Amino acid sequence: MNRLAHETSPYLLQHADNPVDWWPWSAEAFDEARRRNVPVLLSVGYSSCHWCHVMAHESFEDQATAAYLNEHFVSVKVDREERPDVDAVYMEAVQAATGQGGWPMTVFLTPDAEPFYFGTYFPPIPRHGMPSFRQVLQGVHQAWADRREEVTEVAGKIVRDLAHREITYGGTRTPGEEELAQALLGLTREYDPQRGGFGAAPKFPPSMVIEFLLRHHARTGSEGALQMAQDTCERMARGGIYDQLGGGFARYSVDRDWVVPHFEKMLYDNALLCRVYAHLWRATGSELARRVALETADFLVRELRTSEGGFASALDADSDDGTGEHVEGAYYVWTPEQLAEVLGPEDAEYAAQYFGVTEEGTFEQGSSVLQLPQQEGVFDAQRIESIRRRLLERRAERPAPGRDDKVVAAWNGLAVAALAETGAYFDRPDLLDAAIGAADLLVRLHMDEHARLARTSKDGGIGANAGVLEDYADVAEGFLALASVTGEGVWLEFAGFLLDHVLAQFADETGALYDTAADAEKLIRRPQDPTDNATPSGWTAAAGALLSYAAQTGSERHRTAAERALGVVKALGPRVPRFTGWGLAVAEALLDGPREVAVVGPAADDPATRALHRTALLGTAPGAVVAVGTPGSDELPLLVDRPLVDGAPTAYVCRNFTCDAPTTDPDRLRRALSG
Repeated sequence: MNRLAHETSPYLLQHADNPVDWWPWSAEAFDEARRRNVPVLLSVGYSSCHWCHVMAHESFEDQATAAYLNEHFVSVKVDREERPDVDAVYMEAVQAATGQGGWPMTVFLTPDAEPFYFGTYFPPIPRHGMPSFRQVLQGVHQAWADRREEVTEVAGKIVRDLAHREITYGGTRTPGEEELAQALLGLTREYDPQRGGFGAAPKFPPSMVIEFLLRHHARTGSEGALQMAQDTCERMARGGIYDQLGGGFARYSVDRDWVVPHFEKMLYDNALLCRVYAHLWRATGSELARRVALETADFLVRELRTSEGGFASALDADSDDGTGEHVEGAYYVWTPEQLAEVLGPEDAEYAAQYFGVTEEGTFEQGSSVLQLPQQEGVFDAQRIESIRRRLLERRAERPAPGRDDKVVAAWNGLAVAALAETGAYFDRPDLLDAAIGAADLLVRLHMDEHARLARTSKDGGIGANAGVLEDYADVAEGFLALASVTGEGVWLEFAGFLLDHVLAQFADETGALYDTAADAEKLIRRPQDPTDNATPSGWTAAAGALLSYAAQTGSERHRTAAERALGVVKALGPRVPRFTGWGLAVAEALLDGPREVAVVGPAADDPATRALHRTALLGTAPGAVVAVGTPGSDELPLLVDRPLVDGAPTAYVCRNFTCDAPTTDPDRLRRALSG
């Protein structure tokens, strides 16, 4: 009997027809393990994970392996994107035991959910020093049958060790100039000056670090910080990690040069990078940054927007290569012969030179991932645009990668922020409309009457799992961005509801934050991680949203909470800056004020008001908040007691309880927000 058929997770549904007798994560699964006196196999993955698909095909679809599992184990399948708390707790155990982690994650548990044996992908036959999955299953079963006392002792010790792993918390002191300078120095040491990015392969888009570098440059004028941000963004945009035909970024590059991606496309990466490139354009006027920001925004709306108005989680790395086989990257790569088939010989040769397609190939079996040359100006723009259009039309005829249609609250919050700002910067009301549509869905479907968030929804149906800290923080971030762009106070109000819930349910008396609410399901450890991974940590995302909300409302309670949360950045930022990028970016905003900008005008559609508002939004002062409306409006607190000057639309800029003289001049406002 397979119990996954009624789940909402696309990943779990992918396993609904396996011969394995899967259970979803539930108390009933562990009760069954106790009743049968067998261990639990916990398998954690996600729908766009390539090696999760491989292990499923090799082992979970194999009748003999499934029969062994069904006889000797209770098998539990978890979508890490639906249950990040379960994933985090057991990934911490895997990393502590093995020194590494990844997905699929394979953990063996006692019926009390205590882990005792760990791994990630296991092959169907022994390979590269790894035992086969069947060998692992047999070894675990034998240990459970013959050495139960030893197994339970190991499990108990692991749980006790996890319970005593403490977060390095910096207390109530916030990071200052010294910590941010040390963090910048640390990033400089890890920076790859030839290729952009940080560290060696595989290379992940350092979105949150780039936000810190841009804010640091804005506050201090550091040319080194700006150069690292610019060069990294350019190398990524020109590399194979960026989809040169359809826009949008893949999850990471397997090489140091950004040439060959792991082809899955995630909502969170593209939301974060859309915002990064928009902010880079805001700082530098780079035409490349402008194009990539808009193409990435268009990709989000075109390929990830759901019929309900939210944004789907991901596109798979694999797709049908035309022979019935699912192959990684098949949708995206090209050979010279394929170019010629679409373009004819002359344009195919021209396209091959432009996109770096070679006979040898840059990927597998002579195929190439499309890239951009360093010298675009030597190519004819109109001819290239025609080539790109024809290739994109032909690619659309290929079998498309699968889409994970679940709507994750946190990642939709990131998309709302990115699309709202990108729409405002580039006068694209359609992008702003998409942001508002997703925000409406989050309020209508994911929030209950007590402002509690559900983690996911799918096809208009709400998921069973409670929101975690990153959901509250990132959705609040999206609502705050909408408030600044639209001038509608309801978004500020909704953000306040969510942040009050953060303070009530996720914070302790010291100001430290947990990833799950105080009333959430109890696991073997309450997860707590202030470091960035693929997205900003819930901890530092909450600090950023609390700080912005405090600047918009004047709430000392929220500002104090933000400052206390940033103590961890003081402790960790100088040591691991690559993994505290968002916390460092929030610290930059705190050091700068952040600045509060109120724009008042006689009407929302008044051209002079719009000019001041746009100037305010394009200011580079780190973390600046913006309110726009009519004099006397009480919808946004920053507008209270802000009159017009001589009857003209007026901007007020304040920080740290001190205000500049009001101005009616966009140029003067621009200078006030540029350093």
